[in-house]
Amino acid sequence: MYIPYGHQDITENDIAAVVDVLRSDWLTQGPAVEKFEKELSTYCKVPFAIAVANGTAALHLACLALDIGKNDTVWSTPNTFVASTNCALFCGAKIDFVDICTKTYNMSAKKLEEKLIAAKKTNSLPKAVIPVHFAGQSCNMKKIKSLADEYGFYIIEDACHALGGKYLGEPIGNCQYSDITVFSFHPVKIITTGEGGMITTTNEKLANKLLMLRTHGITKNADLMHNKNNGPWYYEQHDLGYNYRITDIQCALGYSQLKKLDEFVSKRHALVKTYNYALKDLPVITPYEEEHNYSAYHLYVIRLKLDQVTKTRKQIFSELRDAGIGVMVHYIPVHTQPYYENLGFHYGDFPEAEKYYEEAITLPLYPKLKDEQQKYIINKLSEIIR
Repeated sequence: MYIPYGHQDITENDIAAVVDVLRSDWLTQGPAVEKFEKELSTYCKVPFAIAVANGTAALHLACLALDIGKNDTVWSTPNTFVASTNCALFCGAKIDFVDICTKTYNMSAKKLEEKLIAAKKTNSLPKAVIPVHFAGQSCNMKKIKSLADEYGFYIIEDACHALGGKYLGEPIGNCQYSDITVFSFHPVKIITTGEGGMITTTNEKLANKLLMLRTHGITKNADLMHNKNNGPWYYEQHDLGYNYRITDIQCALGYSQLKKLDEFVSKRHALVKTYNYALKDLPVITPYEEEHNYSAYHLYVIRLKLDQVTKTRKQIFSELRDAGIGVMVHYIPVHTQPYYENLGFHYGDFPEAEKYYEEAITLPLYPKLKDEQQKYIINKLSEIIR
C-alpha cells in the first residue's frame, strides 16, 4: 500500500465528458475552452477568465500583461515553488523576496511593509508583488492592496493552491485586491485538467492582452485590429506571444471537475479536522487557519517540534516513506536554490522561511483518502515520533 501526498479524483462523469469531446469536431480551441472559462469566472465572481496550458504559463503571462521587463523588480515569497518567481525572470526582471508569517507561512504583510519603507528610501520599489496563497489559505490581501495603493505596485495573486477557498467571505480569484489571479489544475491541485491553468482579472484591457499573448500575440477580434476589412480569414499579430493554449479535451475535464469543487474542499476540511484532533497531543504544530479565511486546504503541512523529539526530520520523513506514506516537503526556500544563489541570495537571508522549511512535513490530503488510510497515517506518525 502506498499513499501519495496528493491525488486526483476522477469519476465516470469526468471520463464521459472527455470522451464526448473526443467524439466531437473540436479537440483544441473549441467551445469547451470558453465554457470552462465562463463557468470558472461565474464561480469566482470575476468578469474575465482566461484558460492556459498550466499554472507556470499563467504566471508568465500575468507578468507579460503587466509589462514587467528588464528594468523592473518583482517581489514574492521564498516559501513557494520556483515557478512563482521564475515567471519574473522569464521577462528579464529582477526578483526579491519577503519573508513569511510565522503562523500561516504566507508572505508577511508586516515584513512587506517594512521592506517597502526601506525600498522607497533607495528608490528600489517593486513593479509587482506576487503573494502566494500557500496550502490554500489566502494571504492578508486587504493589507497588501492598501500597500499597493500607497507604494504603486501591481499585485499578482498566485492562487495555484487556493481554488475553492474564500477570503473575507468572497471567493479567491475575484481580484478585489489584485490586478490578476492565477490558478493551477495539476493533478494534485483542488481540481485537475491534467495540466492547465487559469488567469482571472477584472480589467478588460488586461484580459484582451492575455488572450493575445496566450496565442502567439495574435487577435481575431475585429475591434482590436488595425485593418478591419480583409476578410473572415484575417488575423493580426500585435505582440510577441506564446503558444500557451489549453485544449478542449482538458477543459471538458475541468468543467466536469468544477461541478465538484465545493464538495472536494469540504472533504478536505473534514480530513483536516480529523488530523488536527488526532495530532493535538503530538510534538507537532498543525496548520493555522485565520478567522477571515476559508482555506482550500491543498496541502496539510505539520511542523515538527524538533526540540521535543529524538529523531531528525529526515529520519521521520524516511520512516514514513518506508511505511508506504508518500509524505513530501513544501517547499525548499527558493532563494536557497543554486540558481538563485548565483543571483546573489544566500541561506540566512529569510530566516523564518528557512526555519519553517527545516521543520515541515506534508502529510497526504486529498478527497479520496479513505478513513482507514488516514488512521494508518496518524498511527504510524505517532509511532515513529514517539
